[in-house]
Amino acid sequence: MTNSKNALALAALLFAAPFGARADIKIKLGTLAPVGSTWDQLLHEMGEKWSEASGGKVKLKIYAGGVFGNEGDMVRKMNVNQLQAGSLTTIGLHEITPEPQAVDVPMMVDSVEEYDFIQAKLQPDLEASLAAKGYVAIQWGEVGFARFFSTKPYKTPGEMAAGKIFTWEGDPSVAEAWKSIGFTPVVISSTDIVPSLQTGMINILTDPPLYVLGTGLYEKAKYMLNLNWGYLTGATVVRKDAWEKIDAETRTKLLAIATEYGQKTSAAVRTMNDDALKQMKDKGLTVVEPANRQEWVDAAHKAYKVIRGKVVPAEIFDRVKALHEEFQAAHAAK
Repeated sequence: MTNSKNALALAALLFAAPFGARADIKIKLGTLAPVGSTWDQLLHEMGEKWSEASGGKVKLKIYAGGVFGNEGDMVRKMNVNQLQAGSLTTIGLHEITPEPQAVDVPMMVDSVEEYDFIQAKLQPDLEASLAAKGYVAIQWGEVGFARFFSTKPYKTPGEMAAGKIFTWEGDPSVAEAWKSIGFTPVVISSTDIVPSLQTGMINILTDPPLYVLGTGLYEKAKYMLNLNWGYLTGATVVRKDAWEKIDAETRTKLLAIATEYGQKTSAAVRTMNDDALKQMKDKGLTVVEPANRQEWVDAAHKAYKVIRGKVVPAEIFDRVKALHEEFQAAHAAK
């Protein structure tokens, strides 16, 4: 009888251990956002709110500053479950599916109001494209208008053609798009930008001011062309299988918190990009005015022949272009 009781007790422990292990869910999230930056701080706040809302059962561990490599590296680690989530720009999202990058097409979005209009129309379809690849978009965010930062002053596309522009690795079509303008792309990891600027391997990059300030890149690339090249956006995504380990009621709470913090991040970024530019100017950044804005528009349009169909699917490129034209027409009429 004693042996039977012992066997039952042992069986209970064996079955209880896995159950207890499943009670706490740890989600490891990677991001290039600099440690201590606005994005990093708000992600940590979101994690604390998640812990509270789940009664401590869901724990979000954030790895900022690219400790898991560049965004392509992070996606590859998510694909094999070394990471379960990533806060990525559309460059990284492109490693999962290309549709979200359509919003970031150069010289397509002229204002944050236009971005809001286009994003609201596209978001359900973008989320569906990510879901089809096994990922759940829990929040959308933005980094802001990308500008050209360089080690020399460039006012025209022709002048910039003499330089060497940083190009994200992972999609050869992006390099082809730069070449179609006449630029010289240099494909390297985003984590190698600083040493590449130091050695002269690259001397041009495109990023929003807040990111350039946070990473200190302006100390090497001391000139900025005063031109909104493209609106860099992104999303926080979670592996679907990891997300669905959380019970449905708790998922609803966590999604609401993530959405709220996505909105907070966007609002903060819009204000802080202007402040970042002011800070960099105070520290020696020189702002260069384009000689002729239309030349840059024409240059971007040359790249569309490559971007449409190669960087992003033609169907969604055409939809973004139509929404751009709809927004422009509506506001021109006012």
